[in-house]
Amino acid sequence: MADLEVGDAAPQFDLPRDGGGSLSLAAFRGKPVVLYFYPQDDTTSCTNEAIGFSQLKLEFEKAGAVVIGLSPDSVKKHDKFKAKYDLTVDLVADEERKVIEAYHLWVEKTLYGRNYMGVERATFLIGKDGRIARVWRKVRVKGHAEEVLEAVRAL
Repeated sequence: MADLEVGDAAPQFDLPRDGGGSLSLAAFRGKPVVLYFYPQDDTTSCTNEAIGFSQLKLEFEKAGAVVIGLSPDSVKKHDKFKAKYDLTVDLVADEERKVIEAYHLWVEKTLYGRNYMGVERATFLIGKDGRIARVWRKVRVKGHAEEVLEAVRAL
């Protein structure tokens, strides 16, 4: 299965969200959407990434964009994660990994010589038209939120 690329239609989703209810990509048609995928709540890199996006949330809003974090964690875990770190970005739960797989991010990983399946840290910038405008794969967290904000401003 080929990776999603710039110009492809972004796979749609409607997932449970932190705080209750659900969130769908279709609800944001006409606005840029930053959709970032991360492996797990409350781990060092995932926490730093969520804090980075939260700190810039107002700047993303000024640029007309919405930021959504997505992981296979439950809504309950998302709620605890948001409360613990005072996060402001929306978090959605993909416990069945359907969206993660639609974006081709359920991949084989290696840690300390052990192979396992997990979520590849990646970010997709989805344009107002619902098409992928930019892709960051195998994201390094430091400076990432700032780089994504610059790309949003350049749309």
